[in-house]
Amino acid sequence: MSTVRSQDGTTLAYDRIGEGPALVIIGGGGATDRSVNAPLAGLLADSFTVYNYDRRGSGESGDTEPFTVERVYQDLDAVIREAGGQAYVFGSSGGGIIGLEAVLNGLPITKLAVWEAPYIIDDSRPPVPVDYLDRLVALREQGRRGDMVELFLTAAVGLPAEFVTPMRGMPMWPGMEKAAHTLIYDAMVVGDFSLSAERMAGVAIPTLVLDGGTMPWATNSAEASPPPFPPRGARRWPGSRTTSTPPPSPRRCAPSSRPDFEFLPDVGSGGQGEGLARPGPS
Repeated sequence: MSTVRSQDGTTLAYDRIGEGPALVIIGGGGATDRSVNAPLAGLLADSFTVYNYDRRGSGESGDTEPFTVERVYQDLDAVIREAGGQAYVFGSSGGGIIGLEAVLNGLPITKLAVWEAPYIIDDSRPPVPVDYLDRLVALREQGRRGDMVELFLTAAVGLPAEFVTPMRGMPMWPGMEKAAHTLIYDAMVVGDFSLSAERMAGVAIPTLVLDGGTMPWATNSAEASPPPFPPRGARRWPGSRTTSTPPPSPRRCAPSSRPDFEFLPDVGSGGQGEGLARPGPS
């Protein structure tokens, strides 16, 4: 484990593995830490120098209050600078939204892959309650961290309550309770879960949008996401896992195959996505 300091002095823990162009993994949040993406980091290490970090407030990273969304991007910027000043970025779930917004915030990201960013674009799943963030804050004030995790899994992820109840007895649950306050951070980052095509039109770097094909709402979101991106691509990710059923451990949430960054053109290649015909499901 290594560490780097963010702009506000918060210590961020990360693992570095592999050799090649720098690639930063942004975890999906959900009260988990970088161990969730450790298997993916191992898969990517044969082609990239992978930086897999604990987001603020989770794992071995610090947590300087008060939290602001701006600090999320300052944290990512600190890791990218540690990686040499520019990097490819892979963002999982809520980390995908961070990756997209980081590009819009001008961070030095050269290629981006996004796995199942939790935008809700239609009625293929129930909407997240409008008071979701307020309910998380209230539960934290009452010290009900387990209920915060349950609210996240049912209201945000969309798992049936009968799936979530037995998860409280799983080995992963205490760790999720410990980091439950970061669910508030995630909710502040994600906002109302809507996808703005107008805003996403500003993502002008090669971007690969991925989904596991097991949750219709996530697939619909992935299929809706690429059109605004000039150099773009979208594909089903063979072997990827989603949280459509309760996993036995956080590690099992990690994708089991690597995203194909080589599918994307190099920035400045002049191709601007030429030849990036959208492939069908693998």
